[in-house]
Amino acid sequence: MRAAQRMGAAEWAGSLDLGRSTGVATLAASHWTWQGIRYPWPARLKDRTLYVRDGDDWAPVSRYDGALIKLVPTPWGAPTFEIDGIKMLPTARESPFEDARRKVALVSPRGARVLDTCGGLGYFAACCLEAGAAHVRSFEKNADVLWLRTLNPWSPDPDAPDAQGRLALAHADVAEAIAGVADASMDVALHDPPRFGIAGELYSRHFYEQLARVPRRGGRLFHYTGSPNRLTSGRDVPREVARRLEAAGFQARPALDGVLATRR
Repeated sequence: MRAAQRMGAAEWAGSLDLGRSTGVATLAASHWTWQGIRYPWPARLKDRTLYVRDGDDWAPVSRYDGALIKLVPTPWGAPTFEIDGIKMLPTARESPFEDARRKVALVSPRGARVLDTCGGLGYFAACCLEAGAAHVRSFEKNADVLWLRTLNPWSPDPDAPDAQGRLALAHADVAEAIAGVADASMDVALHDPPRFGIAGELYSRHFYEQLARVPRRGGRLFHYTGSPNRLTSGRDVPREVARRLEAAGFQARPALDGVLATRR
């Protein structure tokens, strides 16, 4: 908008909600107007930072409470998020939302009851709803991630009319909360945990046995692993995870950047 104003334009067309919609802003020397509301020009903005209107000022979509967590723009519209500078979603080759859509397709969620263990920004859940899942039960441990979701237009809102009551989002640690999920009560599961060094319990034999208890026989699981330390240590984490899932009661094989498993 600033560039358009400097070139003498009276209007700017684009998106202010990360590509979810478009509109036209009118530009003036002291302010700009969007959807009938006047806004002051912000001061200098930081790179790789998203902002939200906070009273009379613009505030970065970030928080610090022992760790810096922030919503980060991508070239694809849908943002990722970082914790202490560590990117939580893959964005190098495609939108993190499209990445989630490909992974969700592996478990065929149409008409299914879905367990979403580590909700994050909710892209797995959103893609499940889009694909016609009957119900998604999602858990997220980090309160700041839940706060990011309220400001991210790509995150699904459990209370939105288009969700039709099909998304239940709980602020809870799935490592503990999974004990309250009934046996064989889910059709498929999606497991996208933080890396092992942060949440090793979510890669444990005990947790995998809980994951095997929850889906019905024949139910599918996609477990994101990435390939941490493969170049430096030679470890094949997806195959290690697949072996542990096999021991817990699944048939498992590497797929995409994780493991696809079926409950035996």
